[in-house]
Amino acid sequence: MLARRITTYALKRSFLKRSQQWHIRQRQMSSTAPVATPSSSTHAAVLGGITTELDRLAPRIDLRADQIKILEGPSDFYDTLKNKITRAKKRIYLSTLYIGKSEHELVSCIRRALQQNGNLKVSILTDALRGTRETPEPSCASLLLPLAVDYPDRVEIRMYHTPNLTGMRKRFIPKRINEGWGLQHMKLYGIDDEVILSGANLSSDYFTNRQDRYHLFSSKRVADYFAQIHHTMCSVSFLLKATNPSDTYDLVWPRENAAPSPLEDPKSYVTATTELFKPLIAASTTSKAPSSAQNTAFNTTIYPLLTLPRSLNNELPALQSLLSTSLPDNSSYLFTAGYFNPHPAITASLLAASSQHGVSSDSDSSISTTVLTASPWANGFYGSKGVSGMLPPAYTLLSRRFLHAATQTAPGAVTLREWRRGTVGLTDGWTYHAKGLWLTLPSSASSQTQKTDNSDMATLPLSPGPAVTIIGSSNYTVRSYSLDVEVGAIVVTTDSGLQKRLKEEEESLLQYSKVVTEEDLKGGERRVGWRVRVAMWIVRVVGGSL
Repeated sequence: MLARRITTYALKRSFLKRSQQWHIRQRQMSSTAPVATPSSSTHAAVLGGITTELDRLAPRIDLRADQIKILEGPSDFYDTLKNKITRAKKRIYLSTLYIGKSEHELVSCIRRALQQNGNLKVSILTDALRGTRETPEPSCASLLLPLAVDYPDRVEIRMYHTPNLTGMRKRFIPKRINEGWGLQHMKLYGIDDEVILSGANLSSDYFTNRQDRYHLFSSKRVADYFAQIHHTMCSVSFLLKATNPSDTYDLVWPRENAAPSPLEDPKSYVTATTELFKPLIAASTTSKAPSSAQNTAFNTTIYPLLTLPRSLNNELPALQSLLSTSLPDNSSYLFTAGYFNPHPAITASLLAASSQHGVSSDSDSSISTTVLTASPWANGFYGSKGVSGMLPPAYTLLSRRFLHAATQTAPGAVTLREWRRGTVGLTDGWTYHAKGLWLTLPSSASSQTQKTDNSDMATLPLSPGPAVTIIGSSNYTVRSYSLDVEVGAIVVTTDSGLQKRLKEEEESLLQYSKVVTEEDLKGGERRVGWRVRVAMWIVRVVGGSL
């Protein structure tokens, strides 16, 4: 995974001076228009403005809040996944970067479900480069091959190959490094009429001690929609086939695939793939809206997000739209990424959002922003040898630059927190891989209130929790939006119960974090040496592909 992480951490050195230029440039490239100031500071008005803008950018699926369950951690994710798979009746579709080569228990669950139900169909999509990296040693491909051999009419194993790695480049660039040219990075885990959206892959660390996020949607409409995304990507991916002997394999390009092979005609592949996905992410304003009778039963909306390398991307403009929304006093954002190297446009938008004042404010109250990222001791590359060992201090340097920019543009409005639960490589040490955004609005004046520590002071509005969140596979980096295939969703809810559960999700992540300042990141063991700076410069010079 070295290539995935080193690829994008070369942020511009003139960070502060250019942040506003990045923001302006990206807004010009995007179709997103500035969000109008809401007529009031209530939840309904602000959320109405948000959904109106998102309706222009993405499909829309309405549902009830009780159809969304937030899973608590790696073990809950794994147990839920196994339980759902074992009981599957109609379909299982799994999109992931890879399945760990030793995940025999998970594969046994799939096999058991196939044995119990003759109508069950299974489709698994991984990345071709990551899924075959260890060949001829045991790999993701060799783990899954027996399923395809034993159930040829009911199981398909597909592997996406980036169109960016072809010809001499593919022939000579070594494995692991070649993953720097693009990957299938979606995480969709669909079973019958349910689907889990996550940032987690399917391997032992993600099931035990690697913190991520996991939302289970119990909705046929949602499961059907993401099944379309999954199967469309399968139709433009290689098929894993057994050769002779049957324990060896090959990746073949079926004649019925919906595009030419990315290895033979990459340009035509990109064109065909783009046309296939365009209708799937068409904005809801271009299609017939649900009737009011249908709407009355729903209090939550999801907006699916998709990124195809250099062709389709509704996630970045949607994220910028959320960060540019005019908000009432005491609103707040929480942004998290395990690898803190956000796309420059996102960095600029976070800083701009933090510097804004509430729409009804007569005071100096600003919108607060908390950024949560992994500490070096929760980074999967902590203690690694060679270039990979430079990654944790590189993220330290990027965090420090971000904090410096924040003190200039939004003094006091931005807090950086680092997540740590033990130390990587030691007993009970965890890594951090969560990513997402939460937006919390203050309740209206008529809502429930909470007392401050000083009983003589006026009460403050009590918000149940975030009304908006983003969940998905993206790390929000330049790489995410230029090289990899990503999927996710924005969830918007007026339901206080779901807002409360989203707040509990925030708190479960924040409990293992602490505030760090610019000074904390300057000296001692956090000091960044010249070797790391040189490595970052080299990455930038070669275009961020290594």
